[in-house]
Amino acid sequence: MLVLEYKAKCNQCQKQAINEAIRTTQFVRNKAIRYWMDSPKEAKVNKIALNNYSTALRKEFSFVEALNSMACQSATERAWQAIQKFYDNCKKKVVGKTCTEPVLSVAEGRSRSKGYPRFQKDNRSVEYKTSGWSLHPTKRRITFTDKKGIGELKLLGKWDIHTYPVKLIKRVRIVKRADGFYVQFCVDTEVKQESRIADGEIGLDVGLEYFYSDSNGHHEPNPRFLRKAEKSIKHAQRRIYTKEKGKNQRRKARQRYARKHLKVSRQRNEHAKRVARNVCKANALVAYENLSVKNMVKNHCLAKSINDAAWSTFRQWLEYFAVKFNSFVVAVAPHYTSQKCSNCGAIVKKSLSTRTHKCSCGCELQRDVNAAVNILHFGFAQCKNLAKNREGHSRINATGVGISTLVGEN
Repeated sequence: MLVLEYKAKCNQCQKQAINEAIRTTQFVRNKAIRYWMDSPKEAKVNKIALNNYSTALRKEFSFVEALNSMACQSATERAWQAIQKFYDNCKKKVVGKTCTEPVLSVAEGRSRSKGYPRFQKDNRSVEYKTSGWSLHPTKRRITFTDKKGIGELKLLGKWDIHTYPVKLIKRVRIVKRADGFYVQFCVDTEVKQESRIADGEIGLDVGLEYFYSDSNGHHEPNPRFLRKAEKSIKHAQRRIYTKEKGKNQRRKARQRYARKHLKVSRQRNEHAKRVARNVCKANALVAYENLSVKNMVKNHCLAKSINDAAWSTFRQWLEYFAVKFNSFVVAVAPHYTSQKCSNCGAIVKKSLSTRTHKCSCGCELQRDVNAAVNILHFGFAQCKNLAKNREGHSRINATGVGISTLVGEN
């Protein structure tokens, strides 16, 4: 699935109509969650039942009926995704996100685990399927045909949506961001593979001093986008509180503050994308640490720096470009990668402040480079073990299930 995004040019009336459609989507999703919560156990509410419930909501509320029927179904699908995730956590017995007591309604005042589906209050998108919209023949304008009154939007961008037939567009999503509205097209097409420029083998050790250090001794600088923009962001935040509540100037100050955070987020994503593309384009095998970033950010001393480094985003782009360039990506366990000597295998204890690895065998390397070499060795061992377990296969598909683990997967 390929997602193409355009910025939408719209007037004030269209902005109000889009906001109304987004609020309706949030209403339908929350009503679906409530319907599931209040249903008896023997009812066994599933995805089909929630879709049928969206039809009942359309008959009951006129503002829901004004929204396209498939857009209402998309809203109930969002509710079902939250419910299904809760069920999966219960089956896997995820710590802190399992159902340790019977499902009861909110009115009874019982506390729930963190993984229990919650009501949404900050929805920022509305999603249409194959109806409720039509593209202009030039594919530079899109018209939404439901009764919300959005009308025709001009699309600004350089993505070549006109190269794909309309029947391949499975979803159209309107997203609200700090700097305006965007239209996303979900195109059902396969990622086109490209040829690599080299067939190297590399191990990556991400860090805070450097964005990553590889097994060849190269250090990618850490851009620290948030740290550089922090002074400007804090100034914009202080300006909000100098404005009177409910006034237009306060709303504008909040928008300026949000745009600064949006810029930092985009800088992180583009940097991670560029670096991951270069790594996968030049290497046939990429080994990296299978870090649990969600647990690492619980350290309040390092949480801001870890989030600023965007390790999870970098990992996601590595997985994507590995398929695009037909490279092998291997996620290895991070245990003892920094303490183990890459030359003799001895364990050399060192604190985080010790940046040089020195072993009795004479090996002296920068700490992160030593870890990257160990990661590459572990990647080789993991590939060999999987190759032995796969009978009749002469080639290892390291981008498949069992060797490459996506973020959040085991």
